[in-house]
Amino acid sequence: MDAQQFLGLTRRDENTWTFTVTERLITPGQFLFGGCGLAAGLVALEEASGRPTIWATAQYLSYAPTNAEVVVTTQRIVEGGRVTQARATAWVDEREILTVNAALGSGHLEAPTPWVTMPVVPDPDDCPPRHLPHGLGESIFEHVDSRVALGRTFEELDGTPGSPVSAIWARVPGHFEPSAATLAIFGDYVSGGASQPLGQRAMGRSLDNTIRVARLEPTEWVLCDIHMHALAGGFAQGTAFLWSQTGTLLATASQSIASKIWEQRTL
Repeated sequence: MDAQQFLGLTRRDENTWTFTVTERLITPGQFLFGGCGLAAGLVALEEASGRPTIWATAQYLSYAPTNAEVVVTTQRIVEGGRVTQARATAWVDEREILTVNAALGSGHLEAPTPWVTMPVVPDPDDCPPRHLPHGLGESIFEHVDSRVALGRTFEELDGTPGSPVSAIWARVPGHFEPSAATLAIFGDYVSGGASQPLGQRAMGRSLDNTIRVARLEPTEWVLCDIHMHALAGGFAQGTAFLWSQTGTLLATASQSIASKIWEQRTL
């Protein structure tokens, strides 16, 4: 399975794609998961440009509710010898819900990287599952297998402040082929990262989502190595390093997040 298949993305013409917001693409709030929106833009832009993603950022403007049809349009703004600067815009009816700006291309210069180090964590099979609180309904988190590699599970959050650094192993059962779009989905785990330093179940709504691709390689699991930087005025900031199981740095992801404490729902 690749990201296009997971998203259910269909090409309408050279510059237009569509998909439906199904239950496996939504947040517990019942609207499109931000990483899936960025992923859809990247699939469309890579097809339109014929080049791989170097960098992309999504600005989230509005929501796409469950069952909505999303239309993604692309524009190639500048095409150079090695790099295409392009934009994808997603719409629901005539309402713009997100904009993706991206650079796509490749070069030849290589160096012995990464210049950062993958944390030492247990293998995925030795890590506890990451379960969200009960009663939140169907969402993407029922379709992505997640394991807590570093930090506390939601059940262990007791109000005691903790480390701003945590890590989650993530995979889609049936396997995802490695791509920038795949990593954009996993990178959106930053949005819940404030729970660890707060020691409380926090929810986050992404204002933006940025992915910077380092190197792609096949891997069953991706380690999301999350570093929260700050929380002030209700807005958190954080970064994730995305690693393969063999220790290759696949990409980095970063976000600004509107954060609040997750109120317990009564069943």
